[in-house]
Amino acid sequence: MPVSTIQSTPLEKLHVRLGARMVPFAGWNMPVQYTSIMDEHGAVRGAAGIFDISHMGQFIVGGAGALEWLNKMLANNVAKLGDGQGQYSFLLNEAGGVIDDLIVYRTGENDFFLVVNASMIEEDFAWMAKHLTGDVTLRNESPLWAGMAVQGPESAAAFAKACPGQTLPPRNGIVRFPVEGGEAVVCRTGYTGEDGFEFFCPAGEGEAWFEKFIECGAKACGLGARDSLRLEMCYPLNGSDLSPQRTPIEAGLGFFVDLEKGDFIGRETLAKQKAEGPAEKLVALAYTDKGAPPRSHYPLEDAAGNVISELSSGVLSPSLGQGIAMAYVPAALSKLGTELFVDVRGRKFPAKVVKKPFYKPATAKA
Repeated sequence: MPVSTIQSTPLEKLHVRLGARMVPFAGWNMPVQYTSIMDEHGAVRGAAGIFDISHMGQFIVGGAGALEWLNKMLANNVAKLGDGQGQYSFLLNEAGGVIDDLIVYRTGENDFFLVVNASMIEEDFAWMAKHLTGDVTLRNESPLWAGMAVQGPESAAAFAKACPGQTLPPRNGIVRFPVEGGEAVVCRTGYTGEDGFEFFCPAGEGEAWFEKFIECGAKACGLGARDSLRLEMCYPLNGSDLSPQRTPIEAGLGFFVDLEKGDFIGRETLAKQKAEGPAEKLVALAYTDKGAPPRSHYPLEDAAGNVISELSSGVLSPSLGQGIAMAYVPAALSKLGTELFVDVRGRKFPAKVVKKPFYKPATAKA
């Protein structure tokens, strides 16, 4: 992507002042690390870290038919949400492929707050706007918000110090309260497996809040640690583990699909795959010995040396000290314990299919 088209978050200047190494990611200039991935990964697993998520998008959906319309657009059942609750879901194409994975929160009887992936803001909005019906309203508020994720066993303590008098919502919940310049939106969700929350505030107030959470105990973290943390949990990365060519059933995420709620875009393919079983599945792979760090797109071979796939994600796990990865493989090779080989620039490293997730955090979410 040409440099001129790379976007900046409201926190970019702060990242530079804090000494972050900046890299292009999903069309945005983002911090990849401040100290080291190991250090920042450890801070989240052991205490609290803070990530800039201002590049992610925020959509507002409203109107008398908003719930019914969202249930046509998304794979999960929005009707199961009470006020103040959120759920993970998928925006699918007609073939059941994943356009985006997102979180939808119900903030009122007919009001919803959606958080979508950074690289998909324009595509998601265009797809949803194309399918708008009746009195349903759809608004892209992404430029108005700064966002940050505070994650780790001490994240609740950091919130209490930074926001005295306010209460964190329960797991997957959402609350709003007034702050300087407008309103804060706090969601008890995250992408690391640890307890934590995501905090959205007026874009102009983002630097002040990011620095406040650091003062209250959160360590500034970059995309490198965010990737190793999420992969230890087998959380998918859109564009790598999820794509318009792959369905949630193939990705092993059928728990977030409700085939009983009625018709929705992509349902026919998903119902067929669930009934017959998908031809390929996304599996978790762990090295059985030491080896070069696995990366996305590295070839994956069967025991006979046949290339069967490529890694969709891969990293040397800071918590486990071994190579971990995910890949789509033929269903016959998806059974736990199946031995496969990762090709790292011509060197073959043995791995086996293991149960998800790779790592179980000790932190229990509220």
